[in-house]
Amino acid sequence: MAARRPRERGVTVEDVARVAGVSRQTISNALNAPHRLKPETLERVSAVIEELGYRPDQSARSLRSGTRRIIAYPAPVDDPANPNPLMGGFLEAVVAASGEAGYRVLLVRPRPGQSQEQALDELIAARTVDGFLLSDVLRDDPRLAHLTGAGFPFAAFGRTGPDQPQSWVDVDSAQAVIDMVGLVAARGHRRVAFLASSSGLPWMDDRRDGFLAGVRRHGLAGQVYSAPGDDPGEIVKATRALLTGRDRPTAIVAGGDWLALGVYTVARAEGLEIGTDLAVAAFDDLPVTAWLQPALTTVRLPLDRIAKALISRLLQIVEDGVTPRAGLVLPGEPVIRPSLGPPDAL
Repeated sequence: MAARRPRERGVTVEDVARVAGVSRQTISNALNAPHRLKPETLERVSAVIEELGYRPDQSARSLRSGTRRIIAYPAPVDDPANPNPLMGGFLEAVVAASGEAGYRVLLVRPRPGQSQEQALDELIAARTVDGFLLSDVLRDDPRLAHLTGAGFPFAAFGRTGPDQPQSWVDVDSAQAVIDMVGLVAARGHRRVAFLASSSGLPWMDDRRDGFLAGVRRHGLAGQVYSAPGDDPGEIVKATRALLTGRDRPTAIVAGGDWLALGVYTVARAEGLEIGTDLAVAAFDDLPVTAWLQPALTTVRLPLDRIAKALISRLLQIVEDGVTPRAGLVLPGEPVIRPSLGPPDAL
């Protein structure tokens, strides 16, 4: 009978630590919490891991740490034929930030007939994920209350209530629009308008409030128009009423880039030249805005910074048991393009 060959020993964490000249804990940090290491140390350890072909035992890591290294992202409902490019960019940023921290992202959605809360409970009971990352957070969002009551880790793109964990990140939409109104005023405009959707979304309300604050600050004549929903026909109808009424504004700030598309359509139909007869600015910096003629001035959401901050805050809770005491507000990034017109345009 042939003798059994001894089982070949795989590369161990001790092997990697010895070759890299660091401790086992440093190897663990490189794999599980790379943000804790200096860039040069992380680069050296990563190179040794790749060179030796070290692959940690994921099941053993989960047993030791009590984590699955998986973050659940309840994906917003979207139209495959007309997807939201903003949320696609956000998902890409979340996956990248999670990967850098050694985590994977699991996209989830309630099954037919299942409530959002039931879908969350199912994942919690199965111990499938370490925490949730929420987006499209609304006022009195039931997901926030449910996860708070369950005591399960989460981070939110959008503000939580005062009695809920402050593990949120948001963009200062109001200040971004205040600043945009200032740019409009600096170009000599005195009659300005804000075009909103009437959906009651908290970020749209923040942008409207920022517009009204900017109007007061600069002593402008301002008016707010709302399109009843996101239907293109309704947006065009609201914009036409705005541009054909008495005291037509010479500048419009739209609460979203898709609303500004209606402004472009109506302005051309009325013989108004954008950037000369009418200044236009908006919010979100969708890819189409750079291709408009003239290109649209807008506010860009810092999606990479938002995603990294969300993952960092979530892992504070998951790995360290520390819940942030306050939310994090990040500034929007103005993108100035020809639709605003040159300084002192009027």
